Amino acid sequence: MKGHKIALFMGMLASTVACNDFGTMNVNPNNPSAPNTSSLFTGAIRSVGTINNQVGPGGYNIVPALYVQQFGDVTYIEDSRYKTVNFSYNTLYSNPGPLINLQQIIDLNSSDATKSTAAANGSNANQIAIARILKAYFFQFITDRWGDVPYSQALKGSANYSPAFDTQQSIYTDLFKEWKEAAAQFDGGSTVVGDILLSGDTARWKKFANSLRLLAALRLSKVDPATGKTEFLAALSDGVLTSNSDNIRYNFLNDQNNQNALYDNYTFSNRKDFAVASTFVNYLKQVNDPRLPYLAAPNQRGEYVGVPYGVFPAPGPWQNFSLANNQLAQQNSPANIVTYAQILFAQAEAAKLGWTTGSAKTLYEAAIKASMQQWMGSGYTDAAYTTYIAQADVAYADATALEKIGNQRWVALFAQGQEAWNNWRRTGYPVLKPAATTLNGGTEIPRRLAYPVTETTLNATNYAAVVARQGADNQYTRVWWDK
Repeated sequence: MKGHKIALFMGMLASTVACNDFGTMNVNPNNPSAPNTSSLFTGAIRSVGTINNQVGPGGYNIVPALYVQQFGDVTYIEDSRYKTVNFSYNTLYSNPGPLINLQQIIDLNSSDATKSTAAANGSNANQIAIARILKAYFFQFITDRWGDVPYSQALKGSANYSPAFDTQQSIYTDLFKEWKEAAAQFDGGSTVVGDILLSGDTARWKKFANSLRLLAALRLSKVDPATGKTEFLAALSDGVLTSNSDNIRYNFLNDQNNQNALYDNYTFSNRKDFAVASTFVNYLKQVNDPRLPYLAAPNQRGEYVGVPYGVFPAPGPWQNFSLANNQLAQQNSPANIVTYAQILFAQAEAAKLGWTTGSAKTLYEAAIKASMQQWMGSGYTDAAYTTYIAQADVAYADATALEKIGNQRWVALFAQGQEAWNNWRRTGYPVLKPAATTLNGGTEIPRRLAYPVTETTLNATNYAAVVARQGADNQYTRVWWDK
């Protein structure tokens, strides 16, 4: 995506006072003495949109969406065959990336020298709380992709240009703490300015933080189920999303500087690199899913045809296949961050695992209903829903509950590539076949991303240590929770 970084002017003109006092004559009003926290928030939150929508080759969101076969390549059959091995997280860590912005917000609102000025953009506590929630969100995004990553020693600037890699287990332990403490930190003071995600709505931010905790807790279902259950129940008790009106979405604009990436790829640049994958379309057809015309667009013949997944050479022009539906590909189409359906599917799985006393069947069916209402809007009918969940391939059955939940969650998470990949890695559902011929030397669907090559040169000692501890730096060494 283009134009998603806000230039922040952080220098200050030095004023010299000799015999005469020139007051503010030598102060440049366009070069403030401290960063504006409102601008820092807006810049960081724009990156929430970027990582959940980026579509170009190698993009943050399209790569995992290709791994789980929601999308497929149309012309350059490379990403669906796992060509890129090393991916960079540098723009998320480095200035003016979101983590630096959020750390600055925390520092400016914590320091006695700056917190009074910073409070012009919302109470200090409210700003710190939102910054902590988002900072934890970005770090979870990073560790879920790469595994062990710089965390406790990161964001120190010149104090430490070569941070050590923390274990994913220790990072997750701290993320739970951060989300819980941040949600409790809101003080009812003035509304945060620059919050283009939730408009400073404290209640919604608390639900967002608790929902992130709940989803993160489920990641531990195999590696540490005891801790996972404890954190899950605590998050659920504290209050998570309870309806589609609570859905967390990043709203793009009818503006080239902040537009949806699918629109950029399909319309603005007229590339059309990616269509809905045949794996996804064929599954929806198999179960007569009424969401199909709301997720995919018909091809030039008026048919729903997915692009053959990972097939080389290219199987034909884009006109032969179904692109994503227009509701996902308009200039201002929003990107889903966390949805009510996600939360219900998580609760259904937790109930099946015995973590809660809820009915897995009831929660599973409620999750499907929420997803259908989310995607179909006014086209949703109770009759279509009732018919859908009665089908043998969809109807809840205790013996196949985890598979049914996994399959339906995959559908509900369409275009949320990262989260769909996370759940596929952890559960194995849906059952997917890797590309027939790969370009990364492997034979399976990737389980993680390899570190940016800059770590091998600029942080060589710590890089060697993390590889020795975590395993080979390739796409098949599993992250801690992927067991």
